[in-house]
This record gives sequence, structure tokens and C-alpha cells, in this order.
Amino acid sequence: EKIFKTIERVKDSDFPVLITGESGVGKELIARAIHYSGVRSKEPFFAENCGAFTETLLESELFGYVRGAFTGAVSDRMGIFELAGDGTIFLDEIGEMNNDTQKRFLRVIQEKEVRRVGGDKLIKVNSRVICATNRDLSKMIADGTFREDLYYRLSVIEINVPPLRERREDIPLLIRHFIKKHEKGEAREFSKGLVEYFKKYNWPGNIRELENDVVRLLTLSDNVIIDEKDLAENRMMDIEMR
Repeated sequence: EKIFKTIERVKDSDFPVLITGESGVGKELIARAIHYSGVRSKEPFFAENCGAFTETLLESELFGYVRGAFTGAVSDRMGIFELAGDGTIFLDEIGEMNNDTQKRFLRVIQEKEVRRVGGDKLIKVNSRVICATNRDLSKMIADGTFREDLYYRLSVIEINVPPLRERREDIPLLIRHFIKKHEKGEAREFSKGLVEYFKKYNWPGNIRELENDVVRLLTLSDNVIIDEKDLAENRMMDIEMR
């Protein structure tokens, strides 16, 4: 509820937002909620995982490049800061950026302008930036692997998403949500015993793991009320007690 109130307060602002929390807690969903409930909702939403690219490819993806900037650059190409226009850019795993890319990214945040890789022309941009990480950026700053000035630019508004094991009361609500989302036929439900069983598990993969397990049980069980027997027959977890 605190996070929802924060989303309501920040959805129409232009300030960067930093979302922190473990993998699988729903950081991108929060970014999308900010975008699609705010004044930029009609504009594009771009999501990129910084850890999914080499540094050269990440810079090209973010900032674009000009023809001849490197082998294979046969024509000019816009990066997502240009493509997003007045929309929102969500950058996940921001801690994976190297120092050179962080430096270029900081300039974009400060000056609202981008220079394509290999180019010298400065291009004005107006997209909002939302970043996310599952790493401890304070420790990375102390280690010299993340720029302190960039951190303070990105964390004007910081939203920390607690892991599922710290909000077990959400589990029954999430189970019902995922059943409704994925069930295509007869209305089905989990037994009270199975829900309690799920509430005792520590969910290292957080909400992403919970959704996968709900989908697996819906797929593998033919019962209208899915219970502990179905879980035992299609075992997918070892209970880790608090």
C-alpha cells in the first residue's frame, strides 16, 4: 500500500525513479504502473536489461550510432532515448553498466541531450528515466564500481520492494490473481491447506517463482480444487521454514 501511494505521488513528475529489490519482486511492473497511470501514458514505454548486452551494444542501444561508427554500422540508428520521445525508459540491472557508460548516461540525465556513438551532434531528448537494480549500489560506490553522482541523480525518488517472504500476507491474493490470469476454463482454486503450505515457503525467486508454480499446478492438475496431494504429485519446492 505504501508503494501504491508513492506511485500515485510520482506518476506525473519528471524526476528519475530508482526501484530496488531482489530479482522477481516485480520491479518492472512498478515501472509500468508509474508510466501507464501518469501523464506520459499515451507515449512509448521502453524496457531494457543492462545486463543483457555487452557494453558496446548497450551504448548503441541506449544512445544510437552513426554510420561508420564501427564495423557493421552501415547507416545511422536512433537509440531508445530518441525513440522514446516524451515516453518512459526503464533500465533494469543498472548496476551492470561500466564506468564509461555510466558517465555518458549521467550526461543524458543532467543535460537532457544525447550524442550517438561515433557522432558529434548533440540531440535533445525528453524521456523520463526509471531504473532498477537488485544490487547494493552503496557498496558498489564504496568499491568504486558505481558513480556516486549518478546514484544521487537516479535516486531522487527511491522505491524499495520487499521480498515475498517479508509480505506473506500477499500470497493468497497473488495466488487468486494468477489463477484468474492463467485459467482458461472452469473456475478453480487452491485449497486452504495448499495456500498455507505456500505461505510457509521462503520463495527465493519471489513473485516470478510463485507465478510459475501456480501455472504449473493449473496445467498438471485436473482437479477443480487443487490441494497438497497435487503438489506432492508435481513437487516443485522444498519447504524452507522461517
